[in-house]
Amino acid sequence: MTRTLQPLAECPRDVLAGVVGVLTDIDETVSTRSRLTAEAYAALEGLRAAGLKVVPVTGRPAGWCDLIARFWPVDAVVGENGAFWMWHDAATGRLRTRYVQDEATRAEGQRRLQAVRAQVLAEVPGAGIASDQPYRAADLAVDFCEDVAPLPHDAVRRIVGIFEAHGAHAKVSSIHVNGWFGDYDKLSTTRLMMAELFGVDLAAERARWVFAGDSPNDAPMFGFFPNAVGVANVRDFADDMDHLPRWIATARSGAGFVELARALIAARRGGR
Repeated sequence: MTRTLQPLAECPRDVLAGVVGVLTDIDETVSTRSRLTAEAYAALEGLRAAGLKVVPVTGRPAGWCDLIARFWPVDAVVGENGAFWMWHDAATGRLRTRYVQDEATRAEGQRRLQAVRAQVLAEVPGAGIASDQPYRAADLAVDFCEDVAPLPHDAVRRIVGIFEAHGAHAKVSSIHVNGWFGDYDKLSTTRLMMAELFGVDLAAERARWVFAGDSPNDAPMFGFFPNAVGVANVRDFADDMDHLPRWIATARSGAGFVELARALIAARRGGR
């Protein structure tokens, strides 16, 4: 396990000044207790105004990502833990979507996930299907604390185990266990998107991009980006991650994201 967690305030200014883009989780990284604060939204706008690319990389569903790509100050959005990415094509004025899997494969995955759904609801008392499930294209989201009473850690692990017993991938976020059939995750799709959409080889450019996150489904990104940043609540999941970020903000959730944005913008302007 990578356990660094150095204070963000100690990150060298030249490292921050060299960053050209921010990839970020949404729930409890940009949001705070399921709300998007004015300060966090302004931080997204400020990053873009300072010349950085901004791409949310989230477990949230296609329906949410449609809105985010259209209305938020972002360059693209990766959704459902890597099932697709969306962007607003300025040249045509249209929303574009690139799925990792074809329609038939996604449909078969959804059919297989029905058995997982039934078993979770039968065997894990208190678990619920996420309220955003109707807007999903490729995965199943099981709620363990967003709209249901928080479940104990053992129950969350049981949900993960049921997904895995069916041969599905499962990732734990701050609110849901997301499961799907297919060999992709946040990192693999982000790398594909950056190459296809922006012509960026992230393997070569990873030091110039920051990823911000807070929970176990962010671990592949934390392991890949040498200057990944966790908001302070990343400590809540530290024992469940294979990789932790190098840097950590002092504040939790959206306030931690604002802290990161301010540090990046100040560094680009020559301050600290």
